[in-house]
Amino acid sequence: MPMRPHNRRASRAAVAALGAAGLIALAAAPAAFADEAAPELVIGGIKPIDGTKPGDTFELPATVANKGTVAAGKVWVSYAVTRGLDFAEVPSNCWTQHVRPYDEMQERWIAACEFDQAVEPGVVYTPETPLRVKVLDRALYDELRLSVGEGEPLADENGSTPVAGTAPAVKLVEGQPGGEGSARTFAVPVTSVNTADYQVTGAALTGSVGDTVPMTVEFTNAGPAWVMTRYGDRSVSVTITPPPGTSVVKTAAFCRATGRSYHCGMRQPATNEGGGETYTFQLRIDKRVAHAKGSVALSDEARPFDPDKANDKADITLDVTGGEPTGGSTSGSTGGSAAGSTGGSTSGGSGGSTGGSSSTGGSSSTGGDGTTANGGTLAATGSSALPITGLAAAAVLTGAATFVIARRRRSRNLG
Repeated sequence: MPMRPHNRRASRAAVAALGAAGLIALAAAPAAFADEAAPELVIGGIKPIDGTKPGDTFELPATVANKGTVAAGKVWVSYAVTRGLDFAEVPSNCWTQHVRPYDEMQERWIAACEFDQAVEPGVVYTPETPLRVKVLDRALYDELRLSVGEGEPLADENGSTPVAGTAPAVKLVEGQPGGEGSARTFAVPVTSVNTADYQVTGAALTGSVGDTVPMTVEFTNAGPAWVMTRYGDRSVSVTITPPPGTSVVKTAAFCRATGRSYHCGMRQPATNEGGGETYTFQLRIDKRVAHAKGSVALSDEARPFDPDKANDKADITLDVTGGEPTGGSTSGSTGGSAAGSTGGSTSGGSGGSTGGSSSTGGSSSTGGDGTTANGGTLAATGSSALPITGLAAAAVLTGAATFVIARRRRSRNLG
């Protein structure tokens, strides 16, 4: 049950106000004040419950005892059951509340019963009519929690509005000694005979090399039971292995990398009947791998409640469409006859980047101007440009030599 809000600032102010006077007053108080007698309530009488089936009902023969030295004027007994259980008939001196799951708390039903009568020291009491619990279709692993106190428990602020019971009120009656508890609160497991079908769903991916594609796989509890992970138990997880030839661009929530695979957990509601968890990755297709296939699989802890193992693993397939990656085959741009680009005849070369006529031969390739604007590939190949650059350099040298000879002759004539 939630505690009332505690105002730290107000508490600190109160302590400061007490000051030394307060400490002196406390020191001067009689020693008997610290040893004032008080009731010491404990609850018990219920052992772990096993073997129930959906549709069954069972009683809660709780016991209340007072281990103190003075009587308690009134007691409240509270019961809480997890979502596979519910209360049958609730007495009118009790109220019930349904609490939805929040934080790490399970969904549960609460019943709080008031017994306006004295509980004497050394006496064991039990309700004259035990509270009854019914087993729901989704029951499997559940828990029953009991507590006792002198004050009314607070309703959970995350729950529904408390509703009073409608069955006749009950009171505590003296019971047989023995079976009394030793604490104000305790919990017992309730195990039912039922099954839950855990299963996974794979994916079929399609894309071209270089694409980023979503990969979505799922975990589902197809029921009929919900599965509560008890303290100390290993919870179910999922191992996801992307297809070869891909790399993960974005990882799904609750997942961490373990080599090429990803270990993925889940929230408690995923194991409710009909619940599940969806894992969405972003994959980049790096290359084509023949028959590329990944997988999604459940972890291998023992699950005696899940007899169907055929759906514990599923494939993740990848179909790479389109051609090879750009630059995958370059023989066409470098092969062919080099004579077509450097030899005496440049119009009939059999090489070239497209396997047809030479990229530099004939007016159809370069348009006569040596550019690629008219369909040539001059700008695409360095080897085709080299001979033209050499001819241009030769022409420059020849022109320079002619200019020097002409200048010398002119000088002689002037002389």
